[in-house]
Amino acid sequence: MVIPPTCWFVVLPDRDLAPGLLDRLREIAGPALVRVLSHASGRPWLVGCWPDEELTVYAVGDVLLALAGTCSVKPAELTARARHVSDTAHIEPALSDVHGCFHVLASVAGHTYVRGSFSGQRRVYRAEAGGVTVLTDQARVLARLTGTELDPAQLALRLTGDTIAHPLAWGALWRGVHAVLPGTALELTGDGEVRTRRWWRPPAAELPLDQTAAGLREALEQAVALRVRAGEVVGADLSGGMDSTSLCFLAAQAGARLVAVTMDAGAATNEDLHYATRAAGHLPGIEHLVFEPADVPAHFSGLDERVDLGDEPSAVIRTRVEQRYMAEQMRARGARLRLSGFGGDQVIQSPPSYVHGLLRHSPAAGLRHAAGRRARHRRPLGAITRALLDRSSYAAWLAEAAEQLHTPVTGDDLRWGLRPYLPPWASEQTVQLCRERLCAAALDATEPLHRERGRHAWLAGAQRGGRLAGHLAHCGQLAKLPYHSPYCDDAVIAAALTARPHEATSPWSYKPLLTAAMRGLVPETILRRTTKDHFGHEWHNGLRRNRHALAAWAEDSRLVAAGLADEDALRRALLSPQLLTGGTAELETTLGVEAWLRSLEHQHTPDSTRR
Repeated sequence: MVIPPTCWFVVLPDRDLAPGLLDRLREIAGPALVRVLSHASGRPWLVGCWPDEELTVYAVGDVLLALAGTCSVKPAELTARARHVSDTAHIEPALSDVHGCFHVLASVAGHTYVRGSFSGQRRVYRAEAGGVTVLTDQARVLARLTGTELDPAQLALRLTGDTIAHPLAWGALWRGVHAVLPGTALELTGDGEVRTRRWWRPPAAELPLDQTAAGLREALEQAVALRVRAGEVVGADLSGGMDSTSLCFLAAQAGARLVAVTMDAGAATNEDLHYATRAAGHLPGIEHLVFEPADVPAHFSGLDERVDLGDEPSAVIRTRVEQRYMAEQMRARGARLRLSGFGGDQVIQSPPSYVHGLLRHSPAAGLRHAAGRRARHRRPLGAITRALLDRSSYAAWLAEAAEQLHTPVTGDDLRWGLRPYLPPWASEQTVQLCRERLCAAALDATEPLHRERGRHAWLAGAQRGGRLAGHLAHCGQLAKLPYHSPYCDDAVIAAALTARPHEATSPWSYKPLLTAAMRGLVPETILRRTTKDHFGHEWHNGLRRNRHALAAWAEDSRLVAAGLADEDALRRALLSPQLLTGGTAELETTLGVEAWLRSLEHQHTPDSTRR
């Protein structure tokens, strides 16, 4: 603790270790049983705490291959694949058709290979400890191992929330702990060299809609079937939206007995319950649990609870206690896991900036889509024209963003994505720290995820979804009901990315790619839905119900103490959130950072971090 996660691993190089390193790792684990797997040389390779079902390992000769997480490979099949590996370059080809969400860990002839998922749900971090490079899936394990302090610049960047720019979103919050970017692997040689290797590349976006839809349907079927078994009870979110509803039908197709949960929003215009009830009527054997707002803990409940909030702040703080209650209800009815439609918004549709590339590849279609988006979002002609004619590089966009951190962002950005934005209560120190990191990234000529800005924004969005799915998975771990987000599986992301962007997204229809993929399985009445509802009433009611906790935070803010928030401006926002003319998402993000900082005080945290 930092609270030791209940499931974690550390990967060690095939080298002699400093005395006491293993003892320190055992100390971090506390009373939990520590497992140790060895390299072929006999030196420690994997150290940590994990249940049997979390890790599949095979050893043949001097090759050890392990997959950690949810994957389609059974032990016998992994054995056959491992026999084809004699060099680290053979690892990814041997696993190219494996689907799921998992880490790959290998020891091959003195070389150590580690990577997470492209989505970013499965992360990898590195640090120097005892004279060697150590890797892990949990940054706070390395923070405890090295006794390092928090990085104020990373904390400042977290106040930009979902608008945090690539690659800054992946930084660890402790100095000396470094993230391995999703899509890249790290290799440690026996002589101490550290090599970075790119293992994931996006597919070509060239398939027509019907072919992409068929591939997406197959990928989602595999992702769901991997997690459910015929006759077993499975919990599922059934929000009434297309993403979660599609997963419910796929789970039923796989033979699962569903316990599905739906929130009946307080707003009279919210249509979620109407569509969820319609869907439930077509799902045989479903147990459909509908909760009124009064049935569940209010939004922002549990702000003062002492819990492990993970490696980084998260906006999940808003519904954490509500979701825990729902998990308890599903567990009480026999559910062994929970399926979530989270990530669908980010994965199965291209962001608006696809129009920029379409205009250059197909001017007529580009102009038509630009006109459609302008009409739908009521954008001024001059603004949309300037965005479409803009040819600035990603580095130039980062440098420009560094000077506009307090300028509100439009929700329909046609450039490289949503520009980083800080809330009005961010201090000048926070602005300066964020500006320095953005300018440094620009000076380093940071490369985008793809040279075409629409493609970059889609990839960045998919990774943003994966990062937040990781936060949900952590909450599921605390609630003792594993939380799975199949849309964030790498194979599902790759299947969606084969679409022509202007066919996966349209100003005139809602989620056309998912609609085509689910046709014939999900009822047409559901697929024809064109609206997406929100829980604004519950948001404001939750703040009102928890105003005493917010008032206490306003008087004793950790963000203010760290110099990252202006005391008066933050107090006004916390005490009178109903007066915010905008900035609801920014307040939610800020509360997540504040809660995370407070959670550190209740953990086994190095003195320097506590200060």
